[in-house]
Order: sequence, then C-alpha cells, then structure tokens
Amino acid sequence: MLPDDPMILLSYVNTKLRDEYDSLAALCADLELDEDALKEKLSSVGFAYDAERSRFA
Repeated sequence: MLPDDPMILLSYVNTKLRDEYDSLAALCADLELDEDALKEKLSSVGFAYDAERSRFA
C-alpha cells in the first residue's frame, strides 16, 4: 500500500530507490505499480524522475 500524500509518497519512493532498487522500472515491476501513474502523481506536486540519479527531485 502506497502513501496517498504526495510528499510522503516522494519520501517513500526515494527511500526505496536509494536502499533497494537501482531504477524506477525495477521498483514498479517488483511492487506491481504503474510507472506512468506514479510519475504523474509526483509531477503534480513538482517532482520529476531523474534516471541518472535514480530519484525524484
């Protein structure tokens, strides 16, 4: 279950990317998440995925 609050979601996803996954695609595949929907939700509050750094910023 993912957090509904976008700021908490940002922290959750970035922590997972830092500690457990080397890419957003790997995280989404493992957790069965829609990658585009996740990017859209976080972009709605001003964050974009940085593939080079493997994090939302």
